Amino acid sequence: MPVRKMKLAGRGGRVAIVDGLRTPFARIATHYRDLNAIDLGAMAVKELMTRNNLSQNEIEQLVFGMTVMIPEAPFIAREIALALGMDTVDAYSITRACATSFQTTASVADNIVAGYTDMAIAGGTDSTSCARIPLSAKLSAVLRDVSFAKTLKDRIKLLSQLKARDLLPQAPSITEYSVGETMGESTEKMVKKWGVSRQEQDDLAHASHSNAARAWAEGRLDRQVMTAHLPDGSALKDDNLVRKQSERESYSKLNPVFDRETGSVTAGNSSPLTDGAGALLMMSEKKAAALGYTPLGYIRSYAFAARTPQDDLLMGPVLAAPAAMTRAGLTLSDLTLVDMHEAFAGQVACNLRGLADDDYVRSQTGLAALGEVDRSKLNVNGGSIAYGHPFGATGARVISQTLHELQHRGGGLALTTACAAGGIGAAMVLETE
Repeated sequence: MPVRKMKLAGRGGRVAIVDGLRTPFARIATHYRDLNAIDLGAMAVKELMTRNNLSQNEIEQLVFGMTVMIPEAPFIAREIALALGMDTVDAYSITRACATSFQTTASVADNIVAGYTDMAIAGGTDSTSCARIPLSAKLSAVLRDVSFAKTLKDRIKLLSQLKARDLLPQAPSITEYSVGETMGESTEKMVKKWGVSRQEQDDLAHASHSNAARAWAEGRLDRQVMTAHLPDGSALKDDNLVRKQSERESYSKLNPVFDRETGSVTAGNSSPLTDGAGALLMMSEKKAAALGYTPLGYIRSYAFAARTPQDDLLMGPVLAAPAAMTRAGLTLSDLTLVDMHEAFAGQVACNLRGLADDDYVRSQTGLAALGEVDRSKLNVNGGSIAYGHPFGATGARVISQTLHELQHRGGGLALTTACAAGGIGAAMVLETE
């Protein structure tokens, strides 16, 4: 992987993230059960614009993504724009599984560097509550053919091919199409290969919830998490998944989910199915200064990488992070924070081992390993195990949360990462002055 040091800046200066916020995240089928991904995305974008006193005429682009597609409205970015009356705003959609809003952010950054835009909104949204229950392949095929049949007799003949089992709905699952395994099953393979114990996974999960609970208690999330006003007239301010009184002993009592005999991945050390949205206001450095905005921070570099999903499915960040750090001209010792998306605690533990394994990184990328991550800098305000993981929105949460924490600390540098389906990894280096 040839990588060179580069400066992510154009004629308008650096790429500034002026503001970032998200909805509270909610467990599947709870507070947002009657809202879809468009509703959630529009909620976040509207609040972001209101807080920053922006009209639709000032927004040049809206780049948004989702992972759980709405069949009748897959063009999520434009649907959000139209839902908000932003009829004249250019919009396009991106999906990169769990790294979706890392990609929407990177795409806007590229547009700013190229001089195509000076002000845009990036983000992502997902509703697992509104995921459609899939039909069997046989039932889908027969119903398709019935819709084209010319006579009642032909329709009856087609329907007669169905057996009782064909009528049963299929249970939704997050399965890798190419390998036929769920991410949890792939994580079980990874933790066995990399020697990650159940205790280490549960320790990471407990730390995620404890750090998130502390962040809420100290008010560190107040600015970056908006109040969501719900259809029934109620309001949601807090994430409803964080264990405010996490007890380490409780994690040890849970049974493995994906390998019931010898497994260690449980519901407690995995991220839950979640609904939510996040959005980032991005500008060129010169545009932000001209309008009088003080940015949260800047994007120093980013990288995406891929590996085969058959093995080490969720190790993509281990390959992307060295590239992003090389482009930024940094080492781990330069960083104030490291924020890694927690699909599973086992995945985080494997990623940490991989980042320090020079043979592994060099064999995959030709680059040197980053080294041992200082755990005191890792996910200091909690991660996806605690907050939840609305697939399309997690990148926006990680980026916004990291920049707000850097601001709280008076500035610094941070590495953010995410694993994703298909063996994809994302990494982005952020800086705040």
